[in-house]
Amino acid sequence: MNKKIISVAIGIAVAIIAVTMIFVVLQPQQLTPPPLQTAHNPKLGLVVMPPTQRPTLEEIQNSYSQAASTGIGRSNVYLSWPNIEPTQGKYNWSTSDILMGLNREQNLNVTLYFSVINNRVFGPFPDWIEKPQLDQKLENKTIATLDTILSRYYIVDYVIIGGNVYAYFKEHPEEIPKYVDFFNGVYNKLKEKHPNVKFGNWFSLNDIVNHYDNDTVSKLNQGDFVAYSYAPVDLLYYQSKSPDEEGKNLQKMIDLANGKKIALIEVGWSTNKSVNGIEEDQVKFMKNVYDFYRKNQSQFEFLTWYRQYDRPVDTCYNSLNQESGSMFGNEFVLNNTASYLCGTGLIDTDKNPKPAWDEFKRQIELSSNS
Repeated sequence: MNKKIISVAIGIAVAIIAVTMIFVVLQPQQLTPPPLQTAHNPKLGLVVMPPTQRPTLEEIQNSYSQAASTGIGRSNVYLSWPNIEPTQGKYNWSTSDILMGLNREQNLNVTLYFSVINNRVFGPFPDWIEKPQLDQKLENKTIATLDTILSRYYIVDYVIIGGNVYAYFKEHPEEIPKYVDFFNGVYNKLKEKHPNVKFGNWFSLNDIVNHYDNDTVSKLNQGDFVAYSYAPVDLLYYQSKSPDEEGKNLQKMIDLANGKKIALIEVGWSTNKSVNGIEEDQVKFMKNVYDFYRKNQSQFEFLTWYRQYDRPVDTCYNSLNQESGSMFGNEFVLNNTASYLCGTGLIDTDKNPKPAWDEFKRQIELSSNS
């Protein structure tokens, strides 16, 4: 088994998954839901990710088993539309069956990142969608594809339709009304067939804080909940404030959601020294986040920590969009972002647990399953 290699690239609001071998994890007879496991808390999750860029299937299985042993009850799965439906109506399930099968095996629910907005990018879309725009045609195609995915994977209970929408609509404010209509159309149709699945948009809390923006969330808070990611960094992707100072910003998630429930789909603290990261601060920030969660648990849909393992910085560097006009056109920001992302793990690349790994397990245990 350990000769079979899977290549998986996952990052904050990045939906890119590549597979070099095909495995079938889910079989038709396995689609009956397993008995509920009370030891797992479905409101608390972890972004599961082995430390190597090209992990074996065994390494991925071990990562999921290790993550589930903490008591979490969910993880994130990031799917790219071009990868999963390269030809209209014909699906490539090779990657998603593996990931969904591993989540099912560990009794984990799944938050699905399947977004028509990805930061500053509209898409990406499969080539068969010619000249995509926020209209009825794209709405119908999005409904058809998501319906097929949700019908296949019962463990998906949350779906992100727009990822970090602040970044995109800051540059395209005139498209907000079209997106609102698009989202509502997709939501209403899918909700009819999948009433137990919740849909929402994802905002970057650090973007909102750093740009003093208090309006975008209210314009785009359609759906069942408002999702946030939170990288406690400044505009240069540097951890310039203390964990206590950054923790105070968490209240903004509730304030801006206008009564809707919230979710933290990705939140973490890097220990990479080049962005002012140290292990002690990672522990302090984690305590602040989970203290806030417990005090406001009735307002939360879920909280997912980012992430399980560190990775070599070059893997994050190479995964970032470096095209002209992107936020990573600035080399300093690019280096800091890569350092931040690859240093947020609770376990280092040599598989040595950081102090925050034990703290994470303690925080899961302290947080009631309700």
